Amino acid sequence: MQFGIFSVSDITTDPTTGRTPTEAQRISDIVTIARKAEEVGLDVFALGEHHNPPFFSSSPTTTLGYIAALTERLQLSTATTLITTNDPVKIAEDYAMLQHLSGGRIDLTLGRGNTGPVYPWFGQDIRQGMNLAIENYALLRRLWDAEEGATVDWEGRFRTPLQGFTSTPRPLDGVPPFVWHGSIRSPEIAEQAAYYGDGFFHNHIFWPASHTKRMVEFYRARWEHHGHGPAEKAIVGLGGQVFMRPNSQDAVREFRPYFDNAPVYGHGPSLEDFSRETPLTVGSPQQVIDRTLGFRDYVGDYQRQLFLIDHAGLPLKTVLEQLDILGEQVVPVLRTEFAALRAPGVPDAPTHATLVAAKAAAGTDEMGTEAA
Repeated sequence: MQFGIFSVSDITTDPTTGRTPTEAQRISDIVTIARKAEEVGLDVFALGEHHNPPFFSSSPTTTLGYIAALTERLQLSTATTLITTNDPVKIAEDYAMLQHLSGGRIDLTLGRGNTGPVYPWFGQDIRQGMNLAIENYALLRRLWDAEEGATVDWEGRFRTPLQGFTSTPRPLDGVPPFVWHGSIRSPEIAEQAAYYGDGFFHNHIFWPASHTKRMVEFYRARWEHHGHGPAEKAIVGLGGQVFMRPNSQDAVREFRPYFDNAPVYGHGPSLEDFSRETPLTVGSPQQVIDRTLGFRDYVGDYQRQLFLIDHAGLPLKTVLEQLDILGEQVVPVLRTEFAALRAPGVPDAPTHATLVAAKAAAGTDEMGTEAA
């Protein structure tokens, strides 16, 4: 099972000091955070994409390429890549390039985005968001799955036609990056993930466990329906939010002003109410361990757990302390406990190496069938 962190790249005033980091500081800090994630033994770092304040990550591929050059083992991902307002041709080329630069240490999570003004900025209509997600991903798959040397002819509703086109570079070793489809509330996106046999990543931040359970169950059922295997072998990832101190009372006291003033959920439910109704866990490392292990009770065995820890104006020093706690006290226990609970036959999260091996095995099977 993979453990890691994701960042939405917000630039938020620290409510305890009144200081607002500059874009330059946050961009530098995110690189430091990613390198620290690898240092403490985490598996994945994922970065969001936004094109409006108060966020800085308008070009996650640029940042991830830089981080790839500074790390050796860390799997890099997105949270999320906008399939609706990005050109799928550019996605195909950018992420294949990242594959080559990182030695295969890249996958991506696709999402529609929920910021209305972004759509017209990129020449699109938010009312067509779902249709854009469906058509653009179909083209992305067509580009990546084209045989070596083949060209693509394509025509759709939302971009100019393609004639005799080949995206470059080709995916590393002929295997595209693994794709997760991220969603909070859209069953259509879970259906899309299931149809293609891709992973489904549930944001798992703002909604209660009952909602996450329904979404994951729907994805698993549809994954099996589309012939990819038993539902329990579908590829599932979850988000989550944590803030930890050795003493739970200290964690609550320290995090409360950040929660109360956060742009997303500040000035709404109390910290206690939000923690009770959603997966947000503010407390001791053991409380985070217990809460996270409980996710399995309603989604089953899953492959990837990412935590949000660098938001709401938290200073870099505090975020790095959170990473130390995750790496030293929380994730090692979660690895052991989840492995002990895991049912036989449940697959690991796909990596470039496992996808290459699966492709080779499929080719061998085809040759055997033809020979027979």
